[in-house]
Amino acid sequence: MRTPARPAAAGLLALALLCFVVGPASAAESSRTLDRIKKDGVIRLAYRAGAAPFSFKERDGRVRGYSVELCTRIAEALQKRLGLAALRTEWVAVDADTRLDAVASGRIDMECGTTTISLSRYEKVDFSLPIFIDGGSVLVPEASTVRGLADFDGRRIALIRGTTTESALKRQFEVLAVKPQVVAVKDGAEGARMLRDGKVDGFASDRLVLIGLRASAAEPEKFKLLDSDFSFEPYALVVRRDDPDFRLAVNRALVELYRSGDIDPIFHRWLGSFGIPGPLLNAMFYLSTLPE
Repeated sequence: MRTPARPAAAGLLALALLCFVVGPASAAESSRTLDRIKKDGVIRLAYRAGAAPFSFKERDGRVRGYSVELCTRIAEALQKRLGLAALRTEWVAVDADTRLDAVASGRIDMECGTTTISLSRYEKVDFSLPIFIDGGSVLVPEASTVRGLADFDGRRIALIRGTTTESALKRQFEVLAVKPQVVAVKDGAEGARMLRDGKVDGFASDRLVLIGLRASAAEPEKFKLLDSDFSFEPYALVVRRDDPDFRLAVNRALVELYRSGDIDPIFHRWLGSFGIPGPLLNAMFYLSTLPE
C-alpha cells in the first residue's frame, strides 16, 4: 500500500499533535449521546455509499467496509459499557455535502466514512483518533499524456465539492499557475463514470478510493493513478463537537482495537490487497495507542 509522499518526521509530528488535539476531555458532564443510546437502545451511524473499501452498501443492503467495521466494533464496546442486552444499529446514508451537518445536528451519532481531519471542520464537529492515512491523487486514462497536475492546464478534472481534495487541489493549481476546468460530481461513482465516458480528463480523490474505483471498473487496465500525491489525508470518525464524553468512549474503543492487535484482521480484510501498512500508517496506530 502506498503512503502519501510526505517527510516521515513531519507526518509523525502531525500525528502526535492530532493525538493531543483529540485526547480525552473531562468526564464531569454526562454524555447526551450515551444517555440517548442507553435510553433508546439504538445507535445511529452514517456511511458513505461510494467510498469503498471504507464505506459502501452491498447489493443485498448490507453496509460494509473498513470504517464501517470499526464503527461496528465501537458499537459493541458501547453496548458492553452501557450494560445493554442488545443495541440496534441504524445506518443512514450521507454524502460529502451532508455528512458534517448530519452529525452536528444530532441526526446521527457518528459518521463512518473517509472524512479527513481538518481545522476548519473542527469548527462544526469533532473527530476520533485517526483511523487511516491517505493521500490525494488523480485517476486518468492509461493512454493519457497527463503526468502531473501541471498538465491539467485547460483540461477537465472532476472532484467532489466540499472535500479536502477540492481545497488541496485549489492550492496546488494556484502554486503551479494552472487553470483547469473543474467539474463537480456528487460521488466517486459519478466521477469514475465521467472519466470512463471521456467527459473529463481526470478524477481527483483520495488515493485508496481511486484504487477501489479502478479495481471495480469493467476494464481496470484502461486507467492509472498519477505517481505523486498532492495532499495528506488523516481519516477519522466524525462525532459531535459538544459531547467530549462520547468522543472519549469512541477513542477508548479504538485504542483497545489498536493495543490488542484486533485492528490487524480488520485492516487485512478490507485493505490488505493494497499492501502492508506503510511507515506513516504504522506510526499512526502506534501513536494512537494512548495509555489509560
